[in-house]
Amino acid sequence: MLLGRTSELKYLNNYFDREGSQILVVYGQKYIGKTALVREFMADKNGYYYLAKACSEREQVYQWSRQLVRDGYELDDFPSFHDIFAKITRRSSGKKVLVIDEFQNIVRASEQFMKELVAFVHNQWNRDEVMVVLCSSSIGWIENSMITRIGEAAYELSGFLKIREMPFEDIVQRFPNFRIEECVEAYAILGGFPGLWNRFDDRLTIQQNICRNILDANSFLFEEGERMLTDQLREPGVYNTIMASIAAGNHKLNNLYLHTEFSRAKISVYLKNLIELELVEKVFSYDTAGKENVQKGIYRISHPFVDFYYTYMYPYLSDLQRLSVGEFYNRYVMLDFRRYVSGYFKKICRQHLTKLNKRNKLPILPDVVGEWVGKDGALDIIAQDEEGHTLIGLCSWEKPLAYEDYEELLAYAKRSKIGTDYVYMFTAYRFDERLNLEAKMKPNLKLVQISDL
Repeated sequence: MLLGRTSELKYLNNYFDREGSQILVVYGQKYIGKTALVREFMADKNGYYYLAKACSEREQVYQWSRQLVRDGYELDDFPSFHDIFAKITRRSSGKKVLVIDEFQNIVRASEQFMKELVAFVHNQWNRDEVMVVLCSSSIGWIENSMITRIGEAAYELSGFLKIREMPFEDIVQRFPNFRIEECVEAYAILGGFPGLWNRFDDRLTIQQNICRNILDANSFLFEEGERMLTDQLREPGVYNTIMASIAAGNHKLNNLYLHTEFSRAKISVYLKNLIELELVEKVFSYDTAGKENVQKGIYRISHPFVDFYYTYMYPYLSDLQRLSVGEFYNRYVMLDFRRYVSGYFKKICRQHLTKLNKRNKLPILPDVVGEWVGKDGALDIIAQDEEGHTLIGLCSWEKPLAYEDYEELLAYAKRSKIGTDYVYMFTAYRFDERLNLEAKMKPNLKLVQISDL
């Protein structure tokens, strides 16, 4: 079942319905659901799918030709790329779709691939039309190296489609047997990656899923957190050191320097690479009047599953081998898990307000709903409109919210010189009686329980 990709399918179908041939690039992180998307797109069309291997050009055409022979085509062992394209597109009439997945594996090894592809697509104008979809999970290469690598062929690309993480509401649909709290916990581990969702079973508890499908040394996901780095980056020792240090709470460049003893310049280069892969993010606080109180240069792991791995598994790999998965969970995960999930609950709350904003259901119309990280605290949610009206928010996953929390939120915003025209408070538990009464009396105070998400 393909969830939540309506706009992406519409994008692809709009190109398919245009006259002529096209070359599109579709890319996104591993497990983001690219293959499921193109499979759905191809379902009612004449099409062909090929997953490119990381190998030499000669081995690539051999592997591709053998796949075509198995599919009933007649082809030499080592054909040209042009011969491959011609065989695929001339087998049936009408416009066709050719999907080449992980196409960067071919481009890295072949100077001819893109040249022959462009020449072939251009020569199709007086015969059948073809839509070529080039897929890749190497987002850093697509966004920073591809244009230089393919040269003039870049001018022939018809469009780019970046597949992004799916929102929390889709994981709720994906796991109907989970309680809403369990969906939040699943999202904190798996993020918006449908390929990872497929590894969880909503007939089990979250604890059972973690133990069976992540912590068990025989499970598919046991080493996947580290593979997401090592598959794309050289010098895994350096990257592992930096990721483990961030997961341990060293979020500023100077803290990373003191922990790792790598030079600040070296750390900055490696952080840049991790940011390009969307595994780490540099936190930018919402732009407000209280700029002097903002804490700058904060880094954190942005990929939930990678975050889980370096928080709970990487530091304790010896114990993962020595203890049973149940003992390991109880010792290292259980006691800290609510704190870990808390950060992702804030992300879910911001998604909720962003969705309301798109539907014009917020009291203001901000461009973006963000966060504010101060030198002596933080605002989980902040947004402003063009007139400067400000909405702030507090998100509590670990405890109920009381009237005193509301007062502390207002006091902190005042110290930080941030307005409080509207206040939203989210909790996974409940609000105390005095806070509920205050919300009834003040229309600018909105209380949101987890069930409302």
